[in-house]
Amino acid sequence: MNKSKQPWPTKAAMSQIYEKNLWGGNPSGFYSGEGSHEPALVTPYIEVVSDFLKSFETPLTICDLGCGDFNVGKALVEFAAHYHAVDIVPALMEHNQTKFQFSNLTFHCLDVAVDELPAGECALVRQVLQHLSNQEVQQILEKLSEFRYVIITEHIPSGDFEPNKDKISGQGIRLKQKSGIDVLAAPFDWKVEQVRELLSLELENGKGRIVTSLYLL
Repeated sequence: MNKSKQPWPTKAAMSQIYEKNLWGGNPSGFYSGEGSHEPALVTPYIEVVSDFLKSFETPLTICDLGCGDFNVGKALVEFAAHYHAVDIVPALMEHNQTKFQFSNLTFHCLDVAVDELPAGECALVRQVLQHLSNQEVQQILEKLSEFRYVIITEHIPSGDFEPNKDKISGQGIRLKQKSGIDVLAAPFDWKVEQVRELLSLELENGKGRIVTSLYLL
């Protein structure tokens, strides 16, 4: 498990989430929230992503950036030539490394905004950018341009909204600002060859929707 030599401006905030169980779950364990455990959210995601990965005759090398407690990633490892699972919280990654052991799986403790990422053909970024500042999102998008395929999942408002309002990195997302991440909109204006929506899940009680999109670079 690699360890960054860079200072981690977001490390303390993310570590606190797990230390204080701010996303719920068992106080004695690591829990990445309902988005990683609620079957209505997790099962459709696994289905569409695994269908995409299985469409390749030669399996892709995957980088799961912000893998969290790995409840989702564990269902996708079998479709990868090699699966690099990355997160910023050292204690979480040490826990994952002990709990999940596959011959084609490697855990990396890295800050995806500043550290060099493992090489691969496909990056998975599931509900990660929504927690980060615009500066960190921009840094990550520059790194993602090194991949051929990028699958990004974001929690956004339903209907029209003003994208990419800035925030400090941490537990919350832009939904309370009636905003959400759109990597193709300003100030990011990410350049891609193609984009295809794989999945859109409307949440109850006006809590927005969770959208998964495939970007070809």
